[in-house]
Amino acid sequence: MKDHVVCITGGANGIGKTLVEEYAKQGSIVEFMDTDGEKGREHSQRLNAEGYTTVFHEVNVGVPAEVKVVFNKIKEDYGGMDVLINNAGVSRFMSFWEMEPDDWNNILSSNLSSVFYCSREAALLMRDRGGCIINMASTRASMSEPDTEAYSATKGGIVSLTHSLAITLSEAKIRVNSISPGWIQTEDYDALRKIDHDQHPSGRVGKPDDIARACLFLTHPDNDFITGENLVVDGGMTRKMIYKH
Repeated sequence: MKDHVVCITGGANGIGKTLVEEYAKQGSIVEFMDTDGEKGREHSQRLNAEGYTTVFHEVNVGVPAEVKVVFNKIKEDYGGMDVLINNAGVSRFMSFWEMEPDDWNNILSSNLSSVFYCSREAALLMRDRGGCIINMASTRASMSEPDTEAYSATKGGIVSLTHSLAITLSEAKIRVNSISPGWIQTEDYDALRKIDHDQHPSGRVGKPDDIARACLFLTHPDNDFITGENLVVDGGMTRKMIYKH
């Protein structure tokens, strides 16, 4: 991945923060976006001080005009790009009975529409050189808890959008895959209980590093036979039958 131009959305916190760091360590030029300007700038400054190359953009990826500005700047600086990871999104759950249209539309805009906007702009920069897009879905695309309708709908939409884009963009040699994380603990990992770990067939709760390694695998140029797939990284939880006795 050395010298590859990699763009990551939602890169200031959680899984995205780890993705930015891991791709920077690979020698990639990492352009990343987030609405959290303070955390984003802090993360970029720290990595650049360590000798890596990152650029932060304070952007709402649910707004097409803001997205276009960033990708135009990437084109101006590098002429194109190699990898896009659509990681941005909000985990916002609310009562089915109380959700307002604005609530529904805001979640869809942040989590799903943003994937379409960013993928189209990235594809315009990749179509003369090929590239790879990864969309961050969730195991909630196929399993749910109460009051997760909007969030689950966006993640299911991302999985469907992924295989559609994979076919559309195949002529441009752009591969498109999605990753569905399960329980990924982004902070206070040591505070987890034994029961939290034991309910996973893997024997532990996931970490952001688990998702970063999956992304590095899927975006590696040697893995160009993988496209249109949704990789579930959940410690086996979606394969576990649960009965109450």
